[in-house]
Amino acid sequence: MVLLLLVLCIVALVMAWRAEQRVASLEQELVRRQQDSATQATEARTLARQAQEGMSDAAAKVALLEARVAEVAIQRTQLEDLIQSLSRSRDENLLVDIDAALRMAQQQGAITGSAEPLVLVLRQSDERLARYNQPRLEGVRRAIARDLERVKAVGTTDISSLTIRLDEAIRSVDELPLLAHADLRREPARPAAAAAAAASAAASAPASPAALGLPTGWIEGWRSVSARVWAEVRSLVRVTRIDHPDAMLLAPEQSFFLRENLKLRLLNARLALLSRQFGTVQADVAVAQTMIDRYFDRGSRRTTVMAELLRQVSQQARQVSLPRPDDTLAALTAAAAGR
Repeated sequence: MVLLLLVLCIVALVMAWRAEQRVASLEQELVRRQQDSATQATEARTLARQAQEGMSDAAAKVALLEARVAEVAIQRTQLEDLIQSLSRSRDENLLVDIDAALRMAQQQGAITGSAEPLVLVLRQSDERLARYNQPRLEGVRRAIARDLERVKAVGTTDISSLTIRLDEAIRSVDELPLLAHADLRREPARPAAAAAAAASAAASAPASPAALGLPTGWIEGWRSVSARVWAEVRSLVRVTRIDHPDAMLLAPEQSFFLRENLKLRLLNARLALLSRQFGTVQADVAVAQTMIDRYFDRGSRRTTVMAELLRQVSQQARQVSLPRPDDTLAALTAAAAGR
């Protein structure tokens, strides 16, 4: 009995020792696995951080690649346009050049008021089409001929010639004779008039040298002296028709301001002409003509020339609208479309 209990105790002790050994081994295994898990967790965090950094780098590279792809797409579009323009036929290039030249000439004509740029471009375009000799472009040439005739038929304002006339009028203002001041610079009398004046002076003389029996040379000298005296006597009195009596009240010192005012009017008309303000030109020229008719001698040749210059400026300074080359533009569009 005691032996059985002893055996049981030994068996129990052995089993307890084995259980303790097993528990110890389990604890070691748990510690090892815990250490392995911590190591794996650290490695996982490191890998995750590296993966995040890699994703950031990848995102930056993707953005850079997208930008480069967009740039390449733009370059491809430009290259396609360039290839298309290079592959355009000769007819299309000619039509595009003529269209651009016409539109440029139309803008120049609108700015300068002259039809010369449009006429020149239409002629050059017709010459280019004639050299090209393409049957399908004959409609364009006919349209150019019609537009050229319409543009030539319109009378345009020659700004340069009108400016020259105004400059000449401004320069001659100081030479115009005033009604209020007698013009002492008389033209030499004609021979017939001088002879008639001498005859009248001789007839009115109380006693002639011929009646006294004087020589012929003395008679001719007497007639010459009599003619000169009679001319001086006639110059003392001048009869002039005055339509505006206030013109005779103009003081000598006021004539300077009158001429300067007339020059300012003409200069203003010149500036308005250069800026294509034809209404202002007409008004200033009309005022200048009124001043000339009122204060200056209209019987003088200089005044007549001045009045003629102002009349020409007043008649030619008109607003003229240039015709548009619509037929040629329409023919160019139809030819470019292949119709």
